[in-house]
Amino acid sequence: MIFAIIVGMGLIVFFNRYLFLEPRLPLRLGRNVKDFLGFAVPGMLTAICGPIIFISDHQLNLNPANPYLWAGLCAVGLMLWTGRVLTTVLLSMGMFYLLRWWL
Repeated sequence: MIFAIIVGMGLIVFFNRYLFLEPRLPLRLGRNVKDFLGFAVPGMLTAICGPIIFISDHQLNLNPANPYLWAGLCAVGLMLWTGRVLTTVLLSMGMFYLLRWWL
């Protein structure tokens, strides 16, 4: 049963992507839909990273000694300052490990 669910979800994901990537299909998205879908990735990243940064032991953790919070703020600042994803990821990871060791 689990194998059937995994295969079924894989097929759903494949055909969902195939509809938008196959150039011979007559499906075209309007500008408003493309703009709306532009918010999907930041929303997904926020949903993934938010609990990691702000929640510890099922409680809100805004403690100044929280290395996740400081590294997240560092990543946001670096991205706004440099605009380079790889630089931001590498420097904020280094900042996180440094803060985790120090705090």
